[in-house]
Amino acid sequence: MGFMREFREFAVKGNVVDLAVGVIIGGAFGKIVDSLVNDLIMPVVSKLFGGLDFSNYFIPLAGQTANTLAEAKKGGAVFAYGSFITVALNFVLLALVIFVMVKQINRLRREPPAAPAAPPAPPEEVVLLREIRDALKK
Repeated sequence: MGFMREFREFAVKGNVVDLAVGVIIGGAFGKIVDSLVNDLIMPVVSKLFGGLDFSNYFIPLAGQTANTLAEAKKGGAVFAYGSFITVALNFVLLALVIFVMVKQINRLRREPPAAPAAPPAPPEEVVLLREIRDALKK
């Protein structure tokens, strides 16, 4: 039963639970960024480049002829550089959004500088010597 107890302690540690929540939220956030890129940004970029669909930029490697990437993949190997451009843009946007979020979170977490602390109390021997000095002066 020692193994099961160790596993339970490991599984319910705060770090493991935080990591699991982060992975789940990250997956959902990744889907949002995918939609942002595929449904909003890539159509605009495509329009700027003459209405071409980046997802259909490919080079057939098996000698097949096809009009779409899906057709080309059915015929053999394909160098799908348009898909890579889309995924790379996804990554750049996701990294940018995460950078801005972390920067804002760190800005909010910063605490204002603390007021200067009072100087530490002198050691007991120093206090005693001062009292003796003051008594001798009188």
